[in-house]
Amino acid sequence: MQLTTNFSLAEMIKSETAVRRDMDNTPGEVEIENLRVLCEQILQPIREAYGRGVKVNSGYRSPDVNAAVGGSRTSDHCRGLATDIEIPGVPNGDLAQYVADYFEFTQLILEFYTPGVPDSGWVHVSYDPLNLKKQILTAMRENGKTVYKPGLIK
Repeated sequence: MQLTTNFSLAEMIKSETAVRRDMDNTPGEVEIENLRVLCEQILQPIREAYGRGVKVNSGYRSPDVNAAVGGSRTSDHCRGLATDIEIPGVPNGDLAQYVADYFEFTQLILEFYTPGVPDSGWVHVSYDPLNLKKQILTAMRENGKTVYKPGLIK
């Protein structure tokens, strides 16, 4: 099933963890609709702006898959509202800045990016049309723990 011109449901629910552990990662109708809106509002416009493929590292995650990957119990991934992305050849810090500058979104997190290492980390973006608060964070490790700092640190 195509969600938009360049994004399919299959790629938005693909999970290596689910495959490896033989877990079901099938979304319901509400989650599929949320994924379609996420693709329409965020992913497809990014794809068109850059003129190249957007790699979806993680989209929808069932609650069980989310727990298996150590995700937050309140993760927007479980509702089909979030995705983790990269664009090969585009520094993740630049991609995060582009989203921050040109999109409405719920949350944007530049995750585990190392300045000077363009392909390090990834960009998490969520889109809930009822909560477009434009929260911007950077996730990093300090003393072995994940911490979230306000803004984009790149």
